[in-house]
Amino acid sequence: MRNRISAYLIAGGRFHDIDFARLELLKLLAEDSRIQTKVGGDYREIDEICASDFLITYTCDVLPDPQQVAGLASFLERGGRWFALHGTNSVLRVIGDLEGCSCPREAAPEFFDLLGSQFKSHPPIGQYRVDVTDIVRPMTAGIASFETIDEQYLMQHSNTLEVLLETRFSGQTPGFPDNADWSQQQVHPVLYSKKYGRGEIMYLTLGHCRGHYDLQPYLDYVPVPERCSWNLPVYYDLLRRGIRWSMSELA
Repeated sequence: MRNRISAYLIAGGRFHDIDFARLELLKLLAEDSRIQTKVGGDYREIDEICASDFLITYTCDVLPDPQQVAGLASFLERGGRWFALHGTNSVLRVIGDLEGCSCPREAAPEFFDLLGSQFKSHPPIGQYRVDVTDIVRPMTAGIASFETIDEQYLMQHSNTLEVLLETRFSGQTPGFPDNADWSQQQVHPVLYSKKYGRGEIMYLTLGHCRGHYDLQPYLDYVPVPERCSWNLPVYYDLLRRGIRWSMSELA
């Protein structure tokens, strides 16, 4: 009998088609019958999260409180693996104080330090190139550089990350409070890993998605749903590899 593997998927937040992302990730997790997945919309079930073999997060504007950050750190210290996707490090209430946000600001520095990065801004959704920087590690071995249409994440990040995929951007990002001149920071991680204790984080910034109603109350209706990198076979390849990595079956 094959051993059961427990996963916890956090899919929640704003401005994204969370239902779509949750379903797609659950379908990928279900491809391996050993995996049993619990699902939440935030970090409140921190004891169950920490009892899992691995964690996957697809969020935007979801911030753990200090106790939950400490729990995540302990989970990693003990050897847990965390596959963080797209907006996990995007906590807009911290950079913009959006109306209706009430999560405590004091947790943010510890959370971003743990993740190794913090979203700052992105240019309008458009086409850009993703380059492979590690052709040996199994997460990216055999993958060629590719073009995608997505949110090109520009982040403040640690200089100790192991970057596996990267992109280049030069210019400004109007509409964000952190609209810096990015011309001196042209290279930005797209996929990176960060060791923490005996555990590790694998962060993939690709994967924006938005449905018809996900910009309310700012926009009533989005005429055409946005799927971005979800349209690419290489993105599903990276997600499947990320799940195998989460199971410690891929280095």
